[in-house]
Amino acid sequence: MRFRIITVTTLVVLIFAFVIVHIPVAGFAAGIAFTIKGSTTVLPIAQAASEIFMEQHPGIQISVQGGGSGVGIASLLDKTTDIATSSRKIKDEELDKAKSSSINLYETVIAMDGIALIVNTKNPVKALTKDQIKSIYTGKISDWSQLGGAHAKIVAVTRDTSSGTFEAFEALALNKEKVRPDALTTASNQAVAQIVAQTPGAIGYVGIGYLSSKVKAVTVEGVACTKSTVLSNKYPLSRALYLYTNGKPKGIIQKFVDFILSKEGKKIVEEEGFVGLK
Repeated sequence: MRFRIITVTTLVVLIFAFVIVHIPVAGFAAGIAFTIKGSTTVLPIAQAASEIFMEQHPGIQISVQGGGSGVGIASLLDKTTDIATSSRKIKDEELDKAKSSSINLYETVIAMDGIALIVNTKNPVKALTKDQIKSIYTGKISDWSQLGGAHAKIVAVTRDTSSGTFEAFEALALNKEKVRPDALTTASNQAVAQIVAQTPGAIGYVGIGYLSSKVKAVTVEGVACTKSTVLSNKYPLSRALYLYTNGKPKGIIQKFVDFILSKEGKKIVEEEGFVGLK
């Protein structure tokens, strides 16, 4: 049996060649993976951005999940996600829990959104005031005839309490008053839109990105929910959309966040029906 003696110089050349061959695309190591979890409102943005980002950086794997803003933030505090998406601002109790767990929550605003009030397309009602919306959702108004519509029972559709959209709606439209006990509770914007589209007497609320011809958005205080009224804050139920991380993003997480904030990322936000930042 013959043995080949490998000199130090040859060994260095072989190692160098191995490194050159395995240089990761765009400077990222192959096999890197991270998780995004949270808001169903932000979900379309996160999914679309992740798909394009992975195409641009082969070897990077991104897992995107919904569940609600509260679920996303809880997962970040439990260190089971790298990025939490949220359609409402972090709560004081979440900040306290983060501090006790030595987690430094870092906030990034990625877009603006309007919470649109939607009704069935056959409903003649076109406009509501904030007082009327509150009266509907707290049970003081229960028939569309009280609002200029046909005589029909109002079916109020709401979100579950882990939803950032619910919490933003509760603060912006209900002044923290409790939702009527007979309201239908759903787990996503899409579910709200679907129920309203299929139920003549229903009313619900969704992020602006979930508006379609299958439902009708009513004006609130005489202002339509549009990208321009949301960006100018003229629409009464406007809000920001957030990403939260443990500390200021670094490495691949920073590259992803920068991508969403870039011109290309703003285009994705707009294509998904939301409002890009100036």
